[in-house]
Amino acid sequence: MKAVIIGGGIAGITMGILLHRKGLEVIINERSCSIPLTGNAFLMHSEGVSILKELGNGYSHKKIPGKLVDTYSLRRPTDEEIKFQKLDPWQCIQRKDVIKFLYELIPNEYIVHGREFSHFLYDEKKAYAAVFKNGDIEYGDIFIGADGGNSAVRQEIFGNTQYTPVEVKEVLGIFENKEISQQFEHRFTKFQHKSKGLSFGMIPTSDTELIWYIQYDTRINDIDDSPSPKDLKGFCKNLLFEFPPIVQEVMDTDDFHSTYIWHTKDFDILPSFHRNNIVLIGDAAHLALPFTSAGTTNALVDAHTLCNCIVDEEDYTSAFKKFYGLRAEHIANQIELGRNLKKDFLYPTYKEDDDLIVPLIIKQSRPQDKKTQDKSIRIMYFTDPICSTCWIIQPQLRKLQLEYNEHVNIEYKMGGLLPSWDNYNRFGIKTPSDVAAHWEEVCSYYEMPINKHIWLEDPLPSSYPPSIAFKAAQLQDTGKAVLFLRRIREMVFLEKKNIIKKEFLHRAAFDVGLDAARLVRDLEGRAQEKFKEDLMLSDKLNIQVLPTLIFSNSDGIELALNGFQPYESFVDIIHQLNPDAAKSEYEKSPKYLFEEFQTMTSKEFSFLIDKNENESREILQDLFDKNLITKFESTSGNMWINNFNQIES
Repeated sequence: MKAVIIGGGIAGITMGILLHRKGLEVIINERSCSIPLTGNAFLMHSEGVSILKELGNGYSHKKIPGKLVDTYSLRRPTDEEIKFQKLDPWQCIQRKDVIKFLYELIPNEYIVHGREFSHFLYDEKKAYAAVFKNGDIEYGDIFIGADGGNSAVRQEIFGNTQYTPVEVKEVLGIFENKEISQQFEHRFTKFQHKSKGLSFGMIPTSDTELIWYIQYDTRINDIDDSPSPKDLKGFCKNLLFEFPPIVQEVMDTDDFHSTYIWHTKDFDILPSFHRNNIVLIGDAAHLALPFTSAGTTNALVDAHTLCNCIVDEEDYTSAFKKFYGLRAEHIANQIELGRNLKKDFLYPTYKEDDDLIVPLIIKQSRPQDKKTQDKSIRIMYFTDPICSTCWIIQPQLRKLQLEYNEHVNIEYKMGGLLPSWDNYNRFGIKTPSDVAAHWEEVCSYYEMPINKHIWLEDPLPSSYPPSIAFKAAQLQDTGKAVLFLRRIREMVFLEKKNIIKKEFLHRAAFDVGLDAARLVRDLEGRAQEKFKEDLMLSDKLNIQVLPTLIFSNSDGIELALNGFQPYESFVDIIHQLNPDAAKSEYEKSPKYLFEEFQTMTSKEFSFLIDKNENESREILQDLFDKNLITKFESTSGNMWINNFNQIES
């Protein structure tokens, strides 16, 4: 089978490489007379990066170009922080670097330059040749249109495209500045106006280089599409006169000679990506607005998906239909997301700051067969961020999650352990130094690492602020809130950090993927009311000891566990409330456990793999020596941190 690919950009070249490696005859037709290196740079999602890595596998010199981006910062022109959040890994890459990377992976004889598509020749309804404007004719069995958003192939098989009107334009630039690049390393920084459609963003592509862009509502102001660098610079500076000094520095530093204006538009999802033996991929098949940064990733994923379909299916018709089935719904969702983001951009006063979302696509969800989960048992877990007994039952709770997650639903409630030190007396503890002594005893007896020195060097005046922070985390995401609670416990029990301080709460929120800026805002608002509700419930239920776990089933039967309890007590109560609750057997490999729980103490690891202390220590040391895990060393014991994913990537 011979595949004729029309378009030698990222989608077309990737398609050619993949099909060539599968043994198909391939010819790539590019309209430019040389390698198409126009365009500045873009963000590429990890799905796209993984395909580049796959393509470059076996070529020791082929390093993925660009700069890792894993942080999103949204700010106002006043420099007020609105969002600060961890991202799925993205890569900011110059387009020319990706093109060069790909062109080196396919022999030159498979690419013909100077061929701009004109039309197809047909035998009845089936194309048998592509005709180009220079008179060349290329015969083939299947034809793949990868000729971009203004695709001539798409127009031939589906007619004129009905694009949405251009309501937002982008000015895109790239420039050298080592100081700014390193200051904003790994960060997608965006300044968004609060009351009109105007934003400025910048992302480093290397240690010395950044891309920047301006998005603006054309109703605010506009300029001719081909202005001089001087006129464009003046236009941009006028648009951004309210924006902070760092933005002004970028505008002043760039000479605007590589800057251009982009008209943003899209079109509705097509009813099919093919007609007979002609199929479209990338922007030729679907075009999303740039607010999602989806274009380049989609080009790579399309090529990879279509190649697999062609290889797996018996004929091209089945392959093309399967390709559409795998991609269309996801693409349609991206188009809708882009349009919603454009609406938010054009009418920014319609949304509160907390409702703004990260303007990037997420990884495509894959259909999975999931066993219906019967959450037959509810657990109300009353706890506190600085409760040492709550820390030492972490091994039991984690094993419960692994073995009985299908049956139990845990609701975390704050118990308010330490209001203040004024007239405080709880089980003989009256001062911070009493806590230090207590923590030392608990650490020694239960073998969970606890650093007592926080209470001697920088004692917390209250546990209420980190408790309120947990409620703020719950307002965003109940699952990530549990990770946040774990993170601030690691900070206080191991890292000797005073988690009453907002800088540590902000960092912990970011570490677990929450919007750190929103969490800090919520500390002074709704989270306080939610914390008060927990305290009132605690008083109503007469909770005297932390932790207290109240188990209940649909029949209204309630049973409770107080303080430290062996794991068998948890299992016994579950079986009392639901005799049919079957234990799930979980994988005890270190890789699985460290991917399930990103951090583990030695005690937790030993408990979860059912090994004694010496065996566990040998396994952990071996993993550490292989750089599969790293460690945080505490005076009372180590915390081990997952590094499997970083090594594999």
